[in-house]
Amino acid sequence: MNLPEQLVLVTGGARGLGRCIVEAFASEGSRIVINYRESAQAAEELAATIGPERAVAIQADITDPSAVDALFKAAHEHFKTPVTTVVNNALVDFSFNGDARPGPADIDWNSFDTQFTGSVRGALNTVQAALPGMREHGFGRVINIGTNLFQDPVVPYHDYTAAKAALLALTRTLAADLGPDNISVNMVSGGLLKTTDASAATPNEVFDYIASSTPLRKATTPAEFADAIMFFASPWSRAVTGQNLVVDGGLVMD
Repeated sequence: MNLPEQLVLVTGGARGLGRCIVEAFASEGSRIVINYRESAQAAEELAATIGPERAVAIQADITDPSAVDALFKAAHEHFKTPVTTVVNNALVDFSFNGDARPGPADIDWNSFDTQFTGSVRGALNTVQAALPGMREHGFGRVINIGTNLFQDPVVPYHDYTAAKAALLALTRTLAADLGPDNISVNMVSGGLLKTTDASAATPNEVFDYIASSTPLRKATTPAEFADAIMFFASPWSRAVTGQNLVVDGGLVMD
């Protein structure tokens, strides 16, 4: 299915990386559901910029299965067609704050629980809600957002990285199960992006250090990261599933 034919759900799509992903799909003619939890004004303004024929903003807490079901129902009512493509981008309450992060001696399980709920349960909820429509179309694309901290935990964000690692495992098990339905499930992983709301607390010296450590000598931007997501949504990736593509300027090569 070509990009203009797809109905794309982007969770956490109002700000930061999510907004760049929405704009990338809009530039290719896709119809887009901009999911948000609290950023109503930003989501509505973004949808209005794209236009009601091609974008709608819908509030939902993706960790709540009933809210996700209502989200998909509202999207279907607006566009009269099922969601074909899901980008699990929403990030629950996390700041990449370097030295201010909790360390192994003082981090508590609630931090892990919050991240696992947001990353894994949120993705499971959206995939389960999308499955009937994807099977109806005989086509589906699920793209999960990961991290290069799997391979190179330069800053040990224990809770965030563990949850994203679990999401990678879910990505691969879902890919194995859903392939016969022509539904691909992949992950795109990056490092610190310059700049999103989550990375706003990162000092410029850290970005400079990252840039100097990459073969491309620059920190990856949200727009550059979004380009890789477009690949996994496009027909060019039709034979690719269960993969984790690292997009970080070559910082991690694995």
